[in-house]
Amino acid sequence: MPAPAPIYRNHGETYQADACAPLVAAVAAGGVRLEALVHGHYPGRKLPAGALAGLKTVGYWDAPQDQDWGLPWHRNEGIELTFLERGVLGFAVEDRECELQPDDLTVTRPWQRHRVGLPAVSAGRLDWLILDVGVRRPNQNWKWPSWVLLSTADRDELTDILRHNEKPVWRATPEIRRCFSDIAAAVRKDAPAAGVSHLAVRINELLLLLLDLLRSRHVRLDRSLSSSLRTVELFLADLRAHPEHLELEWAVEEMARQCGLGTTQFIHHVKRLTGMTPLQFLNHCRLERAARLLRERPGLAVLDVAMACGFASSQYFATAFARRFGCAPSDWRRSA
Repeated sequence: MPAPAPIYRNHGETYQADACAPLVAAVAAGGVRLEALVHGHYPGRKLPAGALAGLKTVGYWDAPQDQDWGLPWHRNEGIELTFLERGVLGFAVEDRECELQPDDLTVTRPWQRHRVGLPAVSAGRLDWLILDVGVRRPNQNWKWPSWVLLSTADRDELTDILRHNEKPVWRATPEIRRCFSDIAAAVRKDAPAAGVSHLAVRINELLLLLLDLLRSRHVRLDRSLSSSLRTVELFLADLRAHPEHLELEWAVEEMARQCGLGTTQFIHHVKRLTGMTPLQFLNHCRLERAARLLRERPGLAVLDVAMACGFASSQYFATAFARRFGCAPSDWRRSA
């Protein structure tokens, strides 16, 4: 099975796109019908090699009854469009939750954190497609597949709106509804190759219809969403959210490289966001985790806690911990 695409990579650590494991299990159990054509790691029938490059997955699920699963917080490597044909469905993007209604259209940017089902998926049908535009950091330029035939002006306008729009849910037009229905019909064709031309035409039509919709709604754009500052903000949030990243031997130069920035600019952004230097912020996160581990895992030796949090020296760990919390690690544990 091909490996999912990463957003960050360091010493073998990767930030992976979602693989829809709960959906796979539900389909295997017979609780959901899945029709999808895919490239890479997503569930569904494989598209012919080289056909519609960048189209990671297109299709739909049909749940005849309420489910006991949902798709937890995850990210996808491409721009994702979903359309709720029937039913209601809990949906969340970043810190916003809503209940989708029939004919609602969702738009999420590459690597934008979202979830489906709050917490579980309801009965209904959800259509989707994910199109990889070559983005691994928010400040990178989008590269649309060559089979996307919008004019340069239309493509640039659509890119600009999608990169800088924070509104994830829209009311679809009847034309968009019909287009998703036509895409689903192409997905259902017996041989995946038989639907390729239909898919290319319909997806191009869908992108143009989406642009028409966004134009008509006078979308407010937020340029900061594609800035280098936003890239650093996501990187720091990733450090905090994934303890295994704190164990790595980070250098400032490597942190900057992960964000596609020079060291000076990276340090400037970190100070602006946190009031600390990169290494001070890293140390701050490591000590926060150490404090939690000391109380949550009383059987774990203090030295093991230090190592698990990325401290190479137990003496340095004890000194830094005492400076931050006003007591030795062992005393902190006993005071719980």
